[in-house]
Amino acid sequence: MNTNPQDDVDRIRLKRLAKLQGAASSSTTPAASTSTSPAPSPTPPQTKPTPKPTPQPPAVQKRPAEPVLAAPSPVPLKKKAPAVATPIHLDLPAWEDEVVSRILNVTLRKEIAEKSGYEVVWLKQLAEELKGEGLSLQLSSEIADRTLIARLELDPQSMSDDLEFLPVLASLPSQQTVFEYLVGCWKRLNAAKSALLRKNVIPLEQQQAIGVLEKLRDLIISYTGLTLQEPEMFPQPPGKPLGPPELVPSLMSLSELSGPYLSSTSRTLLDGAEIESFLQDLVRRFEPDNELDGVLGPVVVQLCFHPTAQEGLVNDGWRGVIRGLEALVSAKPIAAMITRLPQWNPENVPAPQFEKASLFGPLLGLGVFEREWPSIAKTYFTNHETRPQGEITSATASLRGTLKTLQSSLFQIFNSLVRASPEAREAVLQYFARAININRKRAGMQVDPATVSSDCFIMNLQIMLLMFCEPFMDANYSKMDRIDPAYYARSSRIDLDDETRINATNDEADQWRKQQEPATAPPNFITEIFYLTLAASHIGQHKIVNNLEELARQYDEVRRQIENVTADQTWRGTPFQARTEAAINAWKLQQDGLWAAQYAYEAQLGEPELVFRTISFVNFVSTWVIRFVDPQKQHPNPPVELPLPKEVPISFRVLPEYIIEDIIEYHLYSIRTHPNSLELSGKNEILIWCLTFLTSTWYIKNPFLKSKIVEVLFLGTYSWGEHRSVLTMLLNTHPMAMKHLMPALMNFYIEVEQTGASSQFYDKFNSRRNIAHIFKTVWNNQAHRDALKNEAANHSERFVRFVNLMINDVTYLLDESLTDLAKIHELQTEMRDKATFDAQPAQYRRERESQLRQLERYTSIYVSLGSSTVDLLKIFTGETKSPFMVPEIVDRLAAMLDYNLDALAGPRCQALVVANPEKYKFNPKQLLSDLLQIYLNLSDQGEFARAVAADERSYRKELFEHAAGIARRKMLKSEDEIEKLGLFVLKVEETKATLQAEEDLGDIPDEFLDPLMYTLMRDPVTLPSSRAVVDRSTIKSHLLSDSKDPFNRMPLSLEDVIPNVELKQRIDAFLAERRNKNTAYDKPVDDVVNMDESQE
Repeated sequence: MNTNPQDDVDRIRLKRLAKLQGAASSSTTPAASTSTSPAPSPTPPQTKPTPKPTPQPPAVQKRPAEPVLAAPSPVPLKKKAPAVATPIHLDLPAWEDEVVSRILNVTLRKEIAEKSGYEVVWLKQLAEELKGEGLSLQLSSEIADRTLIARLELDPQSMSDDLEFLPVLASLPSQQTVFEYLVGCWKRLNAAKSALLRKNVIPLEQQQAIGVLEKLRDLIISYTGLTLQEPEMFPQPPGKPLGPPELVPSLMSLSELSGPYLSSTSRTLLDGAEIESFLQDLVRRFEPDNELDGVLGPVVVQLCFHPTAQEGLVNDGWRGVIRGLEALVSAKPIAAMITRLPQWNPENVPAPQFEKASLFGPLLGLGVFEREWPSIAKTYFTNHETRPQGEITSATASLRGTLKTLQSSLFQIFNSLVRASPEAREAVLQYFARAININRKRAGMQVDPATVSSDCFIMNLQIMLLMFCEPFMDANYSKMDRIDPAYYARSSRIDLDDETRINATNDEADQWRKQQEPATAPPNFITEIFYLTLAASHIGQHKIVNNLEELARQYDEVRRQIENVTADQTWRGTPFQARTEAAINAWKLQQDGLWAAQYAYEAQLGEPELVFRTISFVNFVSTWVIRFVDPQKQHPNPPVELPLPKEVPISFRVLPEYIIEDIIEYHLYSIRTHPNSLELSGKNEILIWCLTFLTSTWYIKNPFLKSKIVEVLFLGTYSWGEHRSVLTMLLNTHPMAMKHLMPALMNFYIEVEQTGASSQFYDKFNSRRNIAHIFKTVWNNQAHRDALKNEAANHSERFVRFVNLMINDVTYLLDESLTDLAKIHELQTEMRDKATFDAQPAQYRRERESQLRQLERYTSIYVSLGSSTVDLLKIFTGETKSPFMVPEIVDRLAAMLDYNLDALAGPRCQALVVANPEKYKFNPKQLLSDLLQIYLNLSDQGEFARAVAADERSYRKELFEHAAGIARRKMLKSEDEIEKLGLFVLKVEETKATLQAEEDLGDIPDEFLDPLMYTLMRDPVTLPSSRAVVDRSTIKSHLLSDSKDPFNRMPLSLEDVIPNVELKQRIDAFLAERRNKNTAYDKPVDDVVNMDESQE
């Protein structure tokens, strides 16, 4: 078919018109539908487009006319009122022609365009069409859509043979986009409405005029939305961003600090007073038809992924993104729409890319941590040795203020999303859950940062959740019971596959889950947020603290390298000097970078509001856990009764172990780094938490976690620098501590002997060192000492086992430490002869130096642990003596004391003289004083004197004489104490003489000898399973450390042994027949013991 160019133009125009009218029809009233009048004669008659099937709620689709502000009351006045202007008549057709022309900046008359210098656009073609239809050249709302299309179709870049129309094309703004033009129309419409409302117009006419303006508004907003969706629908200037990018600068301009980051289109942007109204108009028009996603969705995506949001906190461009989002989510339909976008919570995206691919990821990824934002540490914290401290403090405060602004704004945005609709709330919870689940690897010991999301992203995510927790974390825990304890059975939102449980296997957890009744309704929001925050904390702050501690470890390592190299000046003047100096400079640069990185971490982790929120949350969780196991389910009102029942609830056993771990880890972190923050809140919760699970250790399976609980109490009683101890006063005043602390610590001292862990040997000494410190801290409190006596009196078997383990520890630790000190003495003596040592082969020298370094590394640990345990023995023997006098204890105690006294005061003591003994925490005078004090504490016990006298390996009276001389010269003991020690030695000598006479028994039958100790049995017993016969004291001593039969390793308790009465009668008869009755008490006292010994 032959066509002419004019037909092609008209056909294209009609196609656009049909599409636009179809979109706009939902916003026009029946009266406005006449705007689709028949087309000009050259084209076929135009029919009304088929409306969309979506229902069209009139209340939303059509903006209602605003009330007339100046409407006078119809009630007649009773008296003459002041002069009031008479309402003026509005020539509606003329006004409508003028206002449409002004709003759209168009005219149908050439003379008007000429008069304005063609700033008002002459729509020549539309005018000719109207003439052809026999219509007047008067603009109105009835032809507004045709008018607007005619204007939008004009292309300033096009050519025309119509010389009369060339000035129109030449005067069009060549760089103005369709969106800019429509925003200008929208602004002019608002101005026209304001002008109308200011006029004193007849109310009915004013109402009609407002209706005209609202028709125009709907039309302009419809085309604006379509332009955002399909910017190429009308002619556009080349080389300019079109569609969604055009609205983004308007949103970003809401931040006064984002100006430098806006594009050149800022001259046509909506200002802060206009943007909210503009967004509301878009919502009213497109939300009823579910078209909001297509109109504003791309805008949100462009805004969230704006390049300035990825430049970090150093620049302020991110503030514009935040302010734009705040404006968007202030409209609930837009907030709900955001959570429907594919980019909101992208699926199948690995953790490292998730924060880049998800809408809010770039904003949540902002922060100060050095790994993600190295420029922060470099800009604010490098050159710390020369940078003024005030400058560093100011920089930290500035960064914390910026972080607070970012995080508070982000939370308000998330909160708006949650409140937008139930579906939006669910989408937010799904987003949090996915971010957590795909980052479970962050909880591992060794994590490759390239395989997980960044620290900044997870930290901000956790802070959002902590802020959501604040409303239900009141001081009275009034909303705690709204948390569903069976959440893990009724919801699979949080991935717990292969997660370690508190005291159950995964199979037991699965079985428990299947046994729970199915949920009748989804979990409430409080429950969801609580458990999500628990999971986020585990992969968030606690692991970030580990990163900070790793930086501190690296810093100390580099510092030691520098100190070692600079202390050894042998490289100076050698060919290696230049290389060594370069290495030192490189280390110093690395050290400065590590220091700056630590400060950057502290800027976030030490932010006061974060510290307060986290302490509040940990307090809440610890209280929730105790209420979980409290049989009354009422803790802390009233407090839980301790110890807990022996039956551990399965619902508690199957909880993730990380709940317990994270509480303990944050207690340790807060005491170490923010002890002052615990003064207002947290101390009571820490104490009650520790006592609850130390008195009921069977509730927790992991021995490492139980040891950590003791470490919390230890740190809480420790003072350093300017920090006062956090828990000491509370341990001495709190009723729960007064009742349960001593037995709990004593029980755990016993329990930690065998943990089953591969590191149990070192773990037990660390825990016992901490326990010893706590004991000594509270020892001056008589109530605690009474509690110890009560344990010794009422639980004697347990207390004896406790004492036995202390003696084992002292025996091992002092033997190791004194042996190592002797080796160090030998090596130092050898190296002191520099000429001889340097003459040795290089390999030999390296081996000896390496041996010395290794000894120095471990000796201080052994010395410190041994000395603290001796100190513990000293204070315990001073308070209660009878538990130390039982047969299975007293001989071993005496042998241990004698052996170590010989090492400190005997001939071997010279081998313990080392250079810089304080380096190894070795204080021989204090150690000797403590040992002598134990002798003095027990000097009135006959059994102890007998045990010392029976020690043939180490006991010599000369040893005590020498030790007394040292104590007198060094003023370690008073004269009265030395005299008391002399009387004790005299008693020992007399006892020894008696023992020698009594034990002169000749040949002893083998059946009377203990098979383990090879000593004469006094109280033989038969072991039930192995049928072996041993002395009662021997097997009792064995069972203190090992609960198995030594002959066949079957379980055994002291109650199971069978007295061998017949054998005991034969042994007693043998002793009565063979015992020598003579004693050796015929020496003068002065000849037996001389405590005036003065030799060194």
